[in-house]
Amino acid sequence: MNQNLTALIPELALAGASVIGLLAGSWLPRRRQWLVAVLAATACATGLAATAVTMARGREQTVFSGTFAVDTATDAGRLTVLGALLLVIVMSVETVDGHKRATEYWVLLLLAGAGTLALTGANDVLTLFAAYLLASIPTYALTAFAKDAPGTEAALKYYLMGALLGTAMLAGIALLYAAGRGTLYRDLHANLPAAPYGLVAVGLIAVLAGLLFKAGAVPAHFWLPDVTEGAPAPVAAYATTVPKIGALIAGYRLLHQALADTDVNWPLLLAILAAVTMTLGNLAAFFQTSVTRLLAYSAISQVGYLLMALAVATRTDLAQKSLLFYLAAYAATNLGAFAVVTELPHARTLDDYRGLARRHPALAAALLICLLGLVGTPPTGIFLGKLEIFSAAVDGGYTWLAALAVANTVASLFYYLRWLAPVFTTTAPAPAHAQSVLGRWAAAGAYTAAGVSLALGVAGGAVLPFATGSLLP
Repeated sequence: MNQNLTALIPELALAGASVIGLLAGSWLPRRRQWLVAVLAATACATGLAATAVTMARGREQTVFSGTFAVDTATDAGRLTVLGALLLVIVMSVETVDGHKRATEYWVLLLLAGAGTLALTGANDVLTLFAAYLLASIPTYALTAFAKDAPGTEAALKYYLMGALLGTAMLAGIALLYAAGRGTLYRDLHANLPAAPYGLVAVGLIAVLAGLLFKAGAVPAHFWLPDVTEGAPAPVAAYATTVPKIGALIAGYRLLHQALADTDVNWPLLLAILAAVTMTLGNLAAFFQTSVTRLLAYSAISQVGYLLMALAVATRTDLAQKSLLFYLAAYAATNLGAFAVVTELPHARTLDDYRGLARRHPALAAALLICLLGLVGTPPTGIFLGKLEIFSAAVDGGYTWLAALAVANTVASLFYYLRWLAPVFTTTAPAPAHAQSVLGRWAAAGAYTAAGVSLALGVAGGAVLPFATGSLLP
């Protein structure tokens, strides 16, 4: 049994920093709580460095009786999650600075990030569920961090839906265990093809229900608009971005490694869910006037595009690299848009952004890059990600799904332009107080994220090879 703890340095760095931060925060005066934020950023940097070393050495392995895999998907997920977590930390500085519960904020963020990292490498259904819980429970608390009415309501809805679908997921794991006589993916892969069809189908649907909840996909998407509107902006940025990375990589690994040879037609199920999710997200975003709710429905539509890779997980070699690259590009682009929202805390509606380009041209430029990036406009990273994932869908036999995705992409331009049009208007600008800025850290996060989005689009040819490689059994 391989018990190599050095293979889990990124996960251990976040978990260890959360424990140390909680203990240190109990003794630090309020004016020194920022040291816990520095500790959190250091843990993320340590995880990034360890992942870079692992990728350079090519040390793919499974650890702890094969329950956790360290391979291409895990490493790519680590880089994306830890990079996104760093951006969330940066954009949270002014929001949390001086708060009496600042330490708890940073610790909860680290714990949720550790759970997401565990999702990316889970190679056993019990490990998958433990990671689901660790990624979920701290996020419920973060949603209600402000302790106001909207945040409390959002946290309650988030928790109740998570508890319901988490219970369904656990029941599904029990059914898969009964059908496959094991919890490791390799055991399920060997035994599920001969198991009763109904048992496998119901078990898979129940497990997918939990993962779809984490990703914010239809029909488990109802919590997302309330959370983005009720939670602090950096928490909304986290909730709409980071859990998706873990959930979608975990779903891809489960389908590819455990259910590839079953008779259940899960590719068609995922294709239908992808089609419904992208369409509903776009239609619901059309006439939103709240910027946070618009970004929430945008996030739902983006999950629809990402689910296309899961639908063709076993049908084409393009699926894995398109999924991993799109996730990285989406994380940077979506966080950039939320960083602008964080920097302008009083600009809650589209009209509040009227004339932003005149008052804050750099912020307007970052918002332009991120919103057009979410559409999939070149040369941003999502453009290349969509190109790859549409190609994977066609190569996997779902040309109709790719055509629908193209139509949805064109349609999405409407509501992003509804936001951008007031930004660059020269008449009747919004009142100055509506566009008062929060500070320098959130702005730095916006500029960094926009730059990364562009860099991934320009240098995508050099980045894509790092997303190729087989998953470990």
